[in-house]
Amino acid sequence: LRAIRAGTLATLDRNRGYPFASLVNVATDVDGSPVILTSRLATHTANLEVDGRASLLLAETGKGDALAHPRLTVLGTFTPVARESADDARIRRRFLARHPKSELYAGFGDFAFWRMGVVSAHLNGGFARAADLTAKDVLTEVAGADELVAAEEGAIAHMNADHAEACRLYATKLLGAPGGDWACVGIDPEGLELQKGNTALRLFFPQRVAGPGPLRAMLKQLADAARAR
Repeated sequence: LRAIRAGTLATLDRNRGYPFASLVNVATDVDGSPVILTSRLATHTANLEVDGRASLLLAETGKGDALAHPRLTVLGTFTPVARESADDARIRRRFLARHPKSELYAGFGDFAFWRMGVVSAHLNGGFARAADLTAKDVLTEVAGADELVAAEEGAIAHMNADHAEACRLYATKLLGAPGGDWACVGIDPEGLELQKGNTALRLFFPQRVAGPGPLRAMLKQLADAARAR
């Protein structure tokens, strides 16, 4: 949910009612709710304007049989994010950090962000490894973490400007990724999101954090652990 950058969006065709599948770029809100950026000229947007119910398939890719890799289908209702709202500023920032090229058209009048209110999900981890999940199973609890959410933008900027080496160590030493210019693109109470080019990673915190102070302590703890390796 946090690491896949593009997925298959299935909306309900407004004319005939059949499922209509299309490819969209995906990011997440701070609680993990899927976020998309669409144009009103797109068929899937016209469908959502009539009926917001949809599903989103997020699949890992790799060598061999495609069905051997994990995939997650998230079900819920998409609603548009009002322009110039507090939610719009946060969602816009998080989406464009994940998809910087989208900044070329994100400000066009026919484009808008849509956020899914997750109802449930279905995880298939490979052959004979499937499970139905609730929204609570896949989303991040943000209650009581208002200070952290408010500090996210500044914390990300500080990490990328002054602690780029720590981001690289998180990716290479703690997550086993290849080296390179890894950047932080998201922080929430349960972890942080790292990205290099088209590859995104999720680093879970050992404990939940709810404010800037605990976040600083957690990031130092993780950096120390990465250096020790």
